[in-house]
Amino acid sequence: MPSFRTTRRVAFTPAQMFALVADVEKYPQFLPLCEALTVRKREHAGAKEVVIADMTVGYKALRETFTSKVTLDTAQLLVHAGSVPDYPSGPFRHVENHWSFVDAAGGCDVTFSISYEVKSMLMQMLVGSLFDRVFRRYTQAFEERAQSIYGGVKSPGAS
Repeated sequence: MPSFRTTRRVAFTPAQMFALVADVEKYPQFLPLCEALTVRKREHAGAKEVVIADMTVGYKALRETFTSKVTLDTAQLLVHAGSVPDYPSGPFRHVENHWSFVDAAGGCDVTFSISYEVKSMLMQMLVGSLFDRVFRRYTQAFEERAQSIYGGVKSPGAS
């Protein structure tokens, strides 16, 4: 199963970065390939917030919508998103990603990881390398969003 993981030092607080990732409705404004996002349901499970959302991704003539369950743990500054059985999964048989935000000198370390399995070999051949490039850009897209929302200077970059 393809996967990707990166940690990037950014010049913003963990709470600021968590807030940007948690604000899923804004993803179409800045996230690569994300054309639309609709929240189906938002509820609390103890201290955590759970969001069920449909994301439409597109590239050229290809458009796919898939549903994710996003768990927002404000106390631990963790975000987990994954496939939801019995909901549309678009091009994916399985997709799961995690975000964490930890205090660091000059800001915080943002760690993003994703693993996914595409439904068909044809789809993997068509968009596999595209997904890899896009996922490598996700943390940068959130950092650029933080700069536009909170201001500040460019951070040291990926590690």
